[in-house]
Amino acid sequence: MSADAPALAAFYGAARGAVVARLLRERMALMWPSLAGQSVLGLGYATPYLRLWRNTAERCIAVTPEQIGLARWPAEAPNLTCSADEGLLPFPDLSFDRVLIVHGLEAAENARRLLREAWRVLRDSGRLLVVAPNRRGMWAYAESTPFGQGRPYSATQIDRLLTETMFFVEARDSALFMPPVNLRLVLRSAPLLERAGRRIAPQFAGVTLTEAVKDVYAAMPIEAAVQRRKLFLADAA
Repeated sequence: MSADAPALAAFYGAARGAVVARLLRERMALMWPSLAGQSVLGLGYATPYLRLWRNTAERCIAVTPEQIGLARWPAEAPNLTCSADEGLLPFPDLSFDRVLIVHGLEAAENARRLLREAWRVLRDSGRLLVVAPNRRGMWAYAESTPFGQGRPYSATQIDRLLTETMFFVEARDSALFMPPVNLRLVLRSAPLLERAGRRIAPQFAGVTLTEAVKDVYAAMPIEAAVQRRKLFLADAA
């Protein structure tokens, strides 16, 4: 499959994508159980996951990079979605309490620039959560899913990348131990497979979840490239 917004929406609109989203939301909810009154930014393709906090957070904004296209909230849950240059986010410094990156790091044209922009818009007390395909897991090689697109990462590579972009890694988790197939029996058994995989072979998870905080004493963020910011807003339906 391609990694554009319509293909991603189709994946999450089908049974396998719904199971994947539910499994990942369960792990995210353990890491960020309550974001009441906070501002949350989702980068990449985060709309299936921001629903965790949409009703309690002060605001939830989803930004998809221009190469993915414009994603939209479900009609029954209006909010703001926009498409922008991943290296020139259309927000002031220190705008968000939390930044979630899903289907963003592996698809980024410049992963370091993406993370530096996340650093810039994140408040000093804020937290970043990066979800990325694990290069040792089966999902990174399943081209029929969005996790099989772009570049997969090992946990060590993500740690190094976050350190280079002025973050401290504070917590790690993993998910998607079920095989990336579309069989009804496998989808129904997904919770059992998750528990077994976490216990038996955690290194072969399909994705890793890495939480980090800003290293505010490392250095000042690099200046953004000089060019006009482009912002495309979706209708709040």
